[in-house]
Amino acid sequence: MTHTDTSLVQEKLLARINEKMEELNFMRPIPPGSLARLHEEMRLIHTYHSNAIEGNTLTLQETKLVLEEGLTIGGKSLREHLEASNNAKAFDRMEDLAKKKRSIDHVIIQEIHEIVTRGILEDAGKYRTRNVRVAGAVKTPPDWSKIVKLMDELIKMIAESKENPIETASFLHHRFVEIHPFSDGNGRVARLLTNLYLMTRNYPPVVLKKEDRGKYYKSLRAADAGNLRPFANFIARAVDENLTLYLSISGGNDELLPLRELAIETPYSQEYLSLRARQGLLDAVKIGKTWHSSKRAIEQYLSEHGKKDV
Repeated sequence: MTHTDTSLVQEKLLARINEKMEELNFMRPIPPGSLARLHEEMRLIHTYHSNAIEGNTLTLQETKLVLEEGLTIGGKSLREHLEASNNAKAFDRMEDLAKKKRSIDHVIIQEIHEIVTRGILEDAGKYRTRNVRVAGAVKTPPDWSKIVKLMDELIKMIAESKENPIETASFLHHRFVEIHPFSDGNGRVARLLTNLYLMTRNYPPVVLKKEDRGKYYKSLRAADAGNLRPFANFIARAVDENLTLYLSISGGNDELLPLRELAIETPYSQEYLSLRARQGLLDAVKIGKTWHSSKRAIEQYLSEHGKKDV
């Protein structure tokens, strides 16, 4: 990576993330009970969304039943069940590696892939030994004979990066899927490696949502064309959103509440606040189909935009 003085991430968004990181660090250590609940929630929603992006048809509730109850869902394939249990196990392993502050290397990359694709691919945990084409992709992945060299370069660049961790994680994610080192499962592994990199630097894990699949692939295509900025901001928004979720465990002004409840204390309707949330002007997260925010975020919005809106 080439160091530049100009951040790829929008200045205001990065400032908000840095402010939230300070708040989160002030909260640490997070009580064990709260931490365990966060782990279970992140494990479930990461597994569901990461698989759904790739076409797995298990719903969030079905994924929860597979992971927590070990149930078999009628009408769903064995592969879909394996994808759910494997991805959850890989998430656990990723968290364990993050706690140990392990640097990303060939062994870790191949280990995570082996867990993700165990019982699904014959070459689980092994770099591909043939050329492939990716459906819908403009660029063809590099020749298989170049993979080890390209991965060597990527691992070295990540280890030596002096950029903001979010930018480095974005570069890692994009370059990894661009190299496409495995015959299948590259997207799932990329999302886990992105989290491993961020978590070793004390960020919470991020979840890239199925609903944002279009934006995800569009920003990756922009990175293919040499513009990493849209993808870096896409990852940054995911970081920002999960920081909000983590901070909400402290309750008080950071507790997440539906916008319909928060709107009562403002001059605005729920619909208007939802619009501002979609525009990124109101710090909010979507849980299911409902926008949530906090009293702190509402107060900040009113101080910055209130007079202009009324």
